[in-house]
Amino acid sequence: MSRALVALAERGVRAEVEAKEQLKSSYNRFLAENDPARKNEAGKDLIRAIFGKDSIAEDSIR
Repeated sequence: MSRALVALAERGVRAEVEAKEQLKSSYNRFLAENDPARKNEAGKDLIRAIFGKDSIAEDSIR
């Protein structure tokens, strides 16, 4: 039982680290982008990183 709890905690920590890395990457991409169309897509990715995959209504990308 304790091994299962440790494994679950490790997965949670890994998921949190990955989410933070995705957020940082999306944020940096948004700030660096100059092309309006690509900046729009980078902005959508940033919104998804903050609020989740289903945060944009009628989002056909994901």
